[in-house]
This record gives sequence, structure tokens and C-alpha cells, in this order.
Amino acid sequence: MSTDAPRSGRRAAGRRRQARLYAVTLAVVIAVLGVVGLAGAAVTTGQGPRVSSTSSDPKAAVAASGSRLIVAMNQSLRKVEAEQVTVTPATPFTVDTSGRSMGVRFTLPLHDDTEYTVRFRDVVGIGGGPAADVVERFRTPRLRVLVMQRGQDGDRILSTDVRGGDREPVLTDAHIEDFRATPEHIVVQTLDSRGRARLTVTRPDGTHRRALPLPGSGQIAQLQIADRGDLAGYTYTDADPGAAGAQISALYVASLKDAAARTPPRRIPLPGSDTRVADWRFVPDSDSILVMTFDGRMLLTGANGDKPVDLGRGLAIDGIARGSSTAVIERADGVFTVDLADGKQKPLPPATEAGAAVPGQAGPVVPAPGDDGTTIRYYAVLHVAGAAGADSGAPEGTTVFRVDRAGKSLPVLQLPAADAVLQTCVSPSARYVAVTVAPDTVNNPYDQYQLPMPLRTLTHIVDLTEGREVSQVHGFAPSWCQEPPALTG
Repeated sequence: MSTDAPRSGRRAAGRRRQARLYAVTLAVVIAVLGVVGLAGAAVTTGQGPRVSSTSSDPKAAVAASGSRLIVAMNQSLRKVEAEQVTVTPATPFTVDTSGRSMGVRFTLPLHDDTEYTVRFRDVVGIGGGPAADVVERFRTPRLRVLVMQRGQDGDRILSTDVRGGDREPVLTDAHIEDFRATPEHIVVQTLDSRGRARLTVTRPDGTHRRALPLPGSGQIAQLQIADRGDLAGYTYTDADPGAAGAQISALYVASLKDAAARTPPRRIPLPGSDTRVADWRFVPDSDSILVMTFDGRMLLTGANGDKPVDLGRGLAIDGIARGSSTAVIERADGVFTVDLADGKQKPLPPATEAGAAVPGQAGPVVPAPGDDGTTIRYYAVLHVAGAAGADSGAPEGTTVFRVDRAGKSLPVLQLPAADAVLQTCVSPSARYVAVTVAPDTVNNPYDQYQLPMPLRTLTHIVDLTEGREVSQVHGFAPSWCQEPPALTG
């Protein structure tokens, strides 16, 4: 009798039992997972949104505006409003929400060497449930500044922290006329052995050095670099300005991108019979340029040659505040602020101290970053002698003031009579001001450069929040400056 049939039946029955066991097991697992998932959802809903990760760049935050703190949560969020966020120490910011992330964008650079606390209140998931509070903290690094030093054995650009320590050379050359810097680039104006102008762009550490093409073999001046857009600008004059059709103080812009290394610079077209540029500025955080022509016209134009807007007459541009649309200009009838967004102009309030006008001869007005109207001004006090109070003209000293929107002044630096102020520049965060002077100016002759400077220069760095000097650095043209010393000193 064959045993194949019973064996086959037993195998079939075994397979059916295994199938039933698998089905039951799978159902149990699914049920358990469902319970766990529902429990997890209930816990998540019960606890409210929680932080999954954070992202920030404190080093970039002290160097430029627009840095972000991004907080990723474990669930999608309802929109977080600015009223729900507090930043300490206080600084201007905007808030955005996208999916599971919420972020803060700082509209001005942050103070260096400072712990910041960002608090998000009543953060709610898109599905509802309890609200959560989120607190994030980070510390910014100490700020660095570049200065230039000229010498008989060549010139160099030096990096130092604001306390005057940790100094190291970044770039050297036989003849450096000027330089400008941003967090992404250093643009250096040099002369070669034949006295011909050269422009070089490098990375922030002085590496990846490459030449930028120029309009011709003439001379350049008023070198500036945009905070954004990878653009440098300058005025150009042909080698023989007396020749027919020669360019004289024509405004050019050039791209700093690697791909555009061989792209010719672009001349900015200006209307009128006199297009020579006496003064100009990149408008911060935009692609616009403010221009003052030789005949005193003040024009707002674009880097791409947009149709200029006529803003009236002026004598000089003292500066444009980073993080705002406000320019400070000099006119024949005084110093004015100009809102570049709408063209409105109004007189700049005079500087006062203890209710009286600050005495002395005023230097250029330097607007501090931000839209609160703060400016930096210096006054050279001249000796008064004689019964009639006649001014002898002999300086007694110079005082640098921090001046608020209403004109109320706070002295932050006192300089001896022998020192002459060459330039004042405010750091991007408005925490520091760099004041470059010519020590013992009577016995401190100028060099023979196209942009001449005293043989000895000293830059004082002052903490504006504390009103005290923190260091002194030998050199000039600190990298916070947006213009050459000749335009602001």
C-alpha cells in the first residue's frame, strides 16, 4: 500500500497551519504598530512640536547681514509671527515658517563675542494640539578687521582681531594703492613696475589670486565693492586725458565671479553733458548706485545702466547707512539726509552736547548701520584767543562723537591736537568705529602714491556700546570702510 497520499496530506495541512499562523502574526504586528503609532501621535499631539535640529553660522552672522537661524521641528507648523519671537540682545530680524521649519533672518550683522538667545513662543503644529516654547542659544566669534600697511620693503594687508591681537599678513605686494573687502572677496588696487594700474581679486584669506580686466591702460580711483552681487566699481581715466574722446573719471563696474574673470568691465551710462563722476557709492543691499557728477548732479541709477533718477544737487556723498535707504549728503546749504526710496530730503540735525551745539570744525558725517539715524561725527576744537574771542586756528584736539537721530551727542574718543583724523568707518554691526589718524601730523610727511597717505598711520578701534577704545592698530583703510580715505577723511 502506498504512503505517498497520507504524506502529501500531512504536508498540505502543515502548510495551511503555517499560513494561518503567519496571517495571525501579521495581523497582531499590524495591530501593535497601529496602537504604537496612535500612541505616538497622541504623545506628539499632547506634547506639542519638538526641536529636531538647528542650523546657524555665527561666523557669517558677525560679518554680513542676512544670516539665519533655522529650527527644524518634528511636525509641520502653523505660521510663526514676529510677535512670537524675541532676540536677546535686541537686533532687527524677520521671521518665516516653511513646513516643519521656522527661521529668523537677522537684517543686520550681529555683535561679535556675544551670546544670543532666540525665543519662539506658542509654537503650534498645523494639526493643532498644545503650544510649545522653543529657546535656542548661540555665541558669535570675535570680529576681525583688515588694515593696510605701507613700507619701504613693500606693502601688506594685515588681519587682526578687534582687540589688536592675533595679527597675521593676508596679502603682500610691492605697491598697494588701496583695497576693499567683503566676507567673500578682497579686491586690491596695485601698480606694476611700469606704474600701470592693476586690479586683483582674492578670497578672504588672500588665496586664489586673479587679475580683473580694466577698460584700458589708464588710472583708476575711488575703488569700492558692493556688499552683495559680486561687483566692484571704480572711476577710470585714460592715460592721456587730453586726447580727443578720452575718458575722464568714468564710472565702471566689474563682476567678481570666477566665470567672469575675462569679462570686460561695464561703463555706467549717465545722462547730460558732463558725465564725469566726482563721488559715488554702492547702495547697500541693492543693485543701485548713487552718483555725484562734476557739475553737482545727484543721480540714482542701477548697476545695469537703468534710467537714472535725478535727486537734485549736491557737493559730496558722506555715506549710506548699511541696512537702510538713507544717504547723508553735503549741499551748499548744509548737510542733509536723503531717503533713496522716495527721494525725500531733510536737514541733518546739528550735533549737541549738554543742550548746546558741539564746538569746533566738523568733519564728514558717517552714518552708522541701521535705520535709527545714528551717525559718527568728529570735531576739531580750535584755540580761541584775544578779548574779542578771535579764532587763532591752532587746534586743541579732536573729539569723536556718537550722535543720535535728534543730534544728542556722546563723546567716544578724544585725540591730541597733534593727530589729524584721516577716516572714520563703522563696523557692519555698528558696534565699533575705526578712526584712522596721522600721528604728529606736522612731522609726518605723505608718501608719493597716487592715493597718498602719511608715512605713519594709526587706527583706533572704539566700542560704541561702551564708549571706550579697545585697541590701536598701525595701518589704515580698515576693511569696514566702504570708500577710500580720500572720500571720507
